[in-house]
Parts: sequence; structure tokens; C-alpha cells
Amino acid sequence: MQLTVLDPFNPEQPFPPLQAALIEPNGLIAVGGCLSTQRLLNAYKDGIFPWYNAGEPILWWSPDPRLVVFPDQLQVSRSLRKTLRKGLFNFTFDQAFDQVVFACAQPREKESGTWITSDIHQAYRALHQLGVAHSVETWLNGELVGGLYGVALGQVFFGESMFHTYTDASKAAFVYLVELLASWNYQLIDCQVHTSHLESLGGQEIARDYFRKLLDQYCVLPSQPVAWQKSTN
Repeated sequence: MQLTVLDPFNPEQPFPPLQAALIEPNGLIAVGGCLSTQRLLNAYKDGIFPWYNAGEPILWWSPDPRLVVFPDQLQVSRSLRKTLRKGLFNFTFDQAFDQVVFACAQPREKESGTWITSDIHQAYRALHQLGVAHSVETWLNGELVGGLYGVALGQVFFGESMFHTYTDASKAAFVYLVELLASWNYQLIDCQVHTSHLESLGGQEIARDYFRKLLDQYCVLPSQPVAWQKSTN
């Protein structure tokens, strides 16, 4: 099957139907295009996200199955609950977006590169300035030790990446995020692909077709007016 090549000068160009995605590699659906805010918003509404390495063309993905978390099905382990009860961490959102993205971009252990290139960072900064991309921060004694960022559309949050430099700091940020989203009546959190880290927090795999139906239902719903008004905890 031949991949769709996107026109970098036409951000309104529609993505191919999700059924056109490759089986191997799982979910690769298009190549090229640009990272304009309009194309990114169109991608997320279609259940598609960019992921590529530096020096590669932009690659667009919609894997099947899809890992998601339903806010009312969050799982918090006994050990994590114990950590949270200690009150070591303070949490904020949208207070250090660039710092969080920069920290997420650092190579993981046994990895030499990162998919969060400067172009990705700039693209999501533009979404953040539009009030669409958001970060959650975990602080310990005034130091940023964990966090995550993603995109919010309607009543869906699309998680992009998370990091930690202190044990459980990213999991704690995720728990804080899910509790916020639940209080704002969000219905779905997209986690993209399976990881044991997210599975331990309630992540479950669903069929891509079902995921797309949920997006069609929830992305068009309004979020609460108080959502994402800056706050600290």
C-alpha cells in the first residue's frame, strides 16, 4: 500500500481514512506535510499524531489498537497512593510548558536521540499559545522533577510525553491530571501506544475504529469554562 504524501503548503489537506494505515509499522498513515497548528488540530480530531526522528520527514500515525484511559477508571497503586499521601509534591499546570517539553525531549536511558525536535517544540508551543496544548508540572522543594504535556480538544486530552527525575513524579503528575480532567467532565485520555507505565495507571487498549467514534462524540463537546485557568496546588 502506498502512503499518502502530504502537501507542506496545504495544511487543510485531509488525511487519508484510518483504514489506510499500515499494519507494519503499526499505524503509519502519511508522510510529509507540515506542523502548522491547523494540520495538527485536524490530525488530532482524526485520531492521528506526528512522530518521527530528527532528519526524517514528518511521519503521521494512527495505531491499532489505541491505548486510552477513561478518567473514571484511573488506577493508583498502593505504593503510589502512599507516596501521594506523604505530600512531597506540589502540582501546577501551564506554569512551565517549555520546561516540561524540554525535559521530555531529553534522551531516555539507553537512547541516544529524541523525537521531540526543535520543530516539534515550536509547533506545540504555538498550540500552547492558542490555549490548546497544556502541561502539568510536579515540583519538589521548588524544583521541577516531573511532568507531562498534551493537547486538549473538547472533552478529550491527547497525551504526548512525560518525564521524571524523581521516583513517581511523572505518575503523580498523571494522577493529578486525571483528577483535574474528571472534575472538568473530560471523557477520554489518549495515551497513543501501550506502555507498562501507563497500563499500571489504568490504560487499556481499544480498537482504532471505536477510538475514532469516541473522538467524533467527545471532541465536539465543550469543556467547562473553568478548565485550564491557571492554578497551583
